[in-house]
Amino acid sequence: MTAREQEGNAIGATDELVDALAQTAFVTMGALTRLASDNDLSLTQLRVLAILRDRRLRMTDLVAYLGLEKSTLTGLVARAEARGLVVRVANPDDRRVVDVTLTDEGHVMAARLTKDLAGYLDPLVSSLKNGEQRALRELLVTALRTTLTA
Repeated sequence: MTAREQEGNAIGATDELVDALAQTAFVTMGALTRLASDNDLSLTQLRVLAILRDRRLRMTDLVAYLGLEKSTLTGLVARAEARGLVVRVANPDDRRVVDVTLTDEGHVMAARLTKDLAGYLDPLVSSLKNGEQRALRELLVTALRTTLTA
């Protein structure tokens, strides 16, 4: 095989990987959109519940996670607070800082959403054997860790 043929095969494999990632993203976004709609949430509200399900964050950190303006997040948190899903609390280390955390109702909803999302995505992963699912998870976690720390 010539160098040009090898390069063409490498580009083809890269294109196939990019296409597979894009198609996976489309399926995942479709599931997230349906999940949000079924629960009268925006996609951003769904993201807030997912982010806060295992942590308490400063408003400024939540702004960074979501890539929103502070004023936009303030309105988003106020709407979630009105639904009883989150609460704003004083930061124990710095009284000038406001943290956001899930309420008990927010934790219940986040757990249900996680379970429902697994059901929505089951067709995507159910054809994979346990070892393949584990390998895919490990590869995705590695790729995401690299991307998120870059």
